[in-house]
Amino acid sequence: MTLKQKTTMLWILRLIAAVIMLQTLYFKFSASEESVYIFSTIGMEPWGRIGSGVVELIASICILIPRTTAIGAVLGLGVMSGALFFHLTKLGIVVKDDHGQLFIYALLVFISCFILAITYRKQLFSLILSNK
Repeated sequence: MTLKQKTTMLWILRLIAAVIMLQTLYFKFSASEESVYIFSTIGMEPWGRIGSGVVELIASICILIPRTTAIGAVLGLGVMSGALFFHLTKLGIVVKDDHGQLFIYALLVFISCFILAITYRKQLFSLILSNK
């Protein structure tokens, strides 16, 4: 894989993760019926809905800034781990007849963030080591 191909692939992964997370913010911050239902079902309404939205916003911004991609990827992994956990334990894969769309989005973001975190792990190590 050439450097240009690798750079393109990493930007595609960044965009997948950031766009999906940013797209869901409208629904979380506007208290859409589906978001309120989800967070009520898992017992985290409204603080979980708003809190996860804030973390997703921060993660998305960090992912799109090359110097902070690793931080955003780790934040995204955290939020999507929670989303996937609740889909598999309390919500189900299909939520309110969405045909599993939210689950698939969470999985896409998780996979993208996982690859980004692995690829940019040196950023994380340098941040950890520079603070000592």
